[in-house]
Amino acid sequence: MPVFCLSNQKGGVGKTTTTINLAASLAALSARVLVIDLDPQGNASTGLGVPRADRDITSYDVLIGDATIAEATVSTQTPNVDLIAATPDLSSIEMELGQQKDRLNRLKAALRAAAQDTYDYTLLDCPPSLNLLTLNGLIAANGVLIPLQCEFFALEGISQLLHTIGEVRQTLNPGLITQGIILTMYDQRNRLTSDVEDDVRQTLGPLVLKTVIPRNVRLSEAPSHGLPVRLYDPRSSGAIAYMILAREVMRRVADARKTEATDGKKN
Repeated sequence: MPVFCLSNQKGGVGKTTTTINLAASLAALSARVLVIDLDPQGNASTGLGVPRADRDITSYDVLIGDATIAEATVSTQTPNVDLIAATPDLSSIEMELGQQKDRLNRLKAALRAAAQDTYDYTLLDCPPSLNLLTLNGLIAANGVLIPLQCEFFALEGISQLLHTIGEVRQTLNPGLITQGIILTMYDQRNRLTSDVEDDVRQTLGPLVLKTVIPRNVRLSEAPSHGLPVRLYDPRSSGAIAYMILAREVMRRVADARKTEATDGKKN
């Protein structure tokens, strides 16, 4: 099962927006999706319509070992999308797990113990920092999706994140790959946007997904209604872009499986 960690230590790049809307779009293509909110702000939980008052068992409980994946999972208003919510309790996780030898592998162990055929995709919404929560996500995942805002400083910080992904791959999770970089907040009317896109694609090449996510008012409005944009306004440019992105992600997963199968036969 693909487990994708959505990560970027820079805030405001569309990470949570991408998590919510990619999940909804994959679900619309008949996939069963689990979203695990690892950000103490809990924005993915809010954006999927789960109010704080209903977050009784959360990702915090999973990480400290008080709950299983199944016990923490709740349904959402989006068909085929389930959620493990987050609360500000996650802010204390570093202090609580700081001395534990398995502190970096808590989420991986929890996912391994869960039924493997329940979901087709699991999306991990990580906080905008390279902390214990993000490292748990990177170690539990087999792919990383990196939302990248189309702005002047777009490439700043990406090298550090890619370096961290490389270190995690070498030492803790050899199966981890960079699944793709997603250009977000794309404004085709702005010359700077196209310049940034050209720069990013020249620098990072095939790591950058073909689909770009436009600036779109409906994308900004949807979370306040507890809905992904596909349910809030399915005809909006944001909803259409995320459907295209979901298909591209599915194709990449299918291509990777074919490559693995071919390599396995050769060996």
